[in-house]
Formats: sequence, C-alpha cells, structure tokens
Amino acid sequence: MSTPKPAPGHFTILYFATATSFTGKNVESLPAPLSLRKLGDVLEERYKGIKEGVLGHSLVTINLAYVDIPEEGEDDVIIKEGDEVAIIPPVSSG
Repeated sequence: MSTPKPAPGHFTILYFATATSFTGKNVESLPAPLSLRKLGDVLEERYKGIKEGVLGHSLVTINLAYVDIPEEGEDDVIIKEGDEVAIIPPVSSG
C-alpha cells in the first residue's frame, strides 16, 4: 500500500498501532511548514489526550529517519512540504 501524496503546502503524517486507534486514522495531511515541537500541540488540539496517551512514549520519524522531539531551548526540526512523518508507539507481542 502506498502513502497518498499530500496536497501542495502539506505534509503526510502516518499513524501506527495505538496512534491509529487513538485518531481513528492511518494517515492524514497537515499544513507545512510546522516545527516538530509544535506538532504535538496541533495533534492535541485535534485529538484530546494524544500527547499523554500516545506521543509521550512514541518514536517519531521524518522521511524514514528517527528524530527526537526537541525540548525548549534545543534546536527545532522543521517539517516541510512533502515530508512524511510517522508516529510509532511501542508494540508488544506475545
């Protein structure tokens, strides 16, 4: 399955595991540019509780490269038009 290309001026965000359950979506597009630090705030506005329930313990990739969400005072990463962001919560198997 290929990821749909975002509309001009947007980036794609992919949700996996509990992020999919929380949002009810596998994929959506958001306006670009957006700082990685602000992404959590934007998602929290859309999906109340996602910061604590999902993002606080998830990995994030931009264009398949793992990135750390910067703390205040650290250099921020800017998500650009056409980028692909993935929210990857921990998974367990049994």
